[in-house]
Amino acid sequence: MTRARQLFDRVRARRTQLGLAIRVTVAATAAYAIATALHLLLPLWAVLTSLIVTQMSVGRSLKATRDYMLGTIGGAIYGGAIAILIPYSSEAGLLGLLVLSVAPLAFIAAINPSLSAATVTAVIVLLVPTLHHADPLTSAIDRVSEVGVGAVTGLLVSFLVLPSRAVRQIRASAAVLLELIADAFTELLAGLTRGRDNDALHRIQDGIGSAMVNLNAIGSEAERERAARLSSGPDTGPLLRTILRLRHDVVMIGRATVVPLPVEVQMRLAAPLTEVSTVIARFLRAAASALREGAGAPPIHPVHVALQHYAEAVASVRQDGLIRGHASDTAERFFALGFSLEQMHQNLCDLDRVVGEWSETATDKSVRVAE
Repeated sequence: MTRARQLFDRVRARRTQLGLAIRVTVAATAAYAIATALHLLLPLWAVLTSLIVTQMSVGRSLKATRDYMLGTIGGAIYGGAIAILIPYSSEAGLLGLLVLSVAPLAFIAAINPSLSAATVTAVIVLLVPTLHHADPLTSAIDRVSEVGVGAVTGLLVSFLVLPSRAVRQIRASAAVLLELIADAFTELLAGLTRGRDNDALHRIQDGIGSAMVNLNAIGSEAERERAARLSSGPDTGPLLRTILRLRHDVVMIGRATVVPLPVEVQMRLAAPLTEVSTVIARFLRAAASALREGAGAPPIHPVHVALQHYAEAVASVRQDGLIRGHASDTAERFFALGFSLEQMHQNLCDLDRVVGEWSETATDKSVRVAE
């Protein structure tokens, strides 16, 4: 039973990826069946198109379908026009047309990668008639028909078969980022008293950067779904901006904690810094868990208390003049740390509000109001 439970948990943890695999399989099979039933010349292109447009989320599928169809139609028109308006009678002539077709479209695709399908389509429209003895206009129509069948099939499958909304995925991605920020924050504050593990910190920071890129991409997909009225989740902007600010806070704290504090200052601030580190990291991880589960925001009052204790300890250090006599960069880092923690406090308050907005209860209320 234990092994079966572990296997079930592993599959459940990968349910998004499993859903994508099922959608891709259904889309490819359906596209081939439809293309064959319609007697399209090359069902292969319908199948390949369905694979391309069936993406991890509905929002991403919408963008892939739009980009691929625009590129296909543009490439078919251009390639067909070249083949019709400039007849050729030799291999050298065909080679010249190929250059004329590829060069400008490749240049456009380099500027706008979303139109990369145009180059491929133009080449197909130009060369397929030489293989099947068809005219260029028929070749262009066949190509658009094949891609159209694949695109529509893939898009419908994305909507109907285990649909995955980017609004749901953004919860998991944001939660991962908050946990990484919590790990980085803990490591940075620990460095003030014991030095820090730069290798571990670099790994965490790299992970934060990659996760931030992924979160922004999913946020764009979620807004695309909202614009198409395919989902009713909250606006992703406040969540993304708040997490980005927390990321900046961690960067600023990292700059302020390059080297440990003077020993006498460490002794006075060790306890309040430990409290701040523990409480804020716990709040960030609890907020991550709340986002995943759609629960309400965790209590933020302990964060207020911990930062108040730290502020009182800093005031005591300043009053006793423990910073005097040290190098100017030490004083700068000491005050920069306090300023960064104040900024982080404000952003944690924003996170508290945003997580509350992303709770299932708040989302249900917003849906009822919209209705």
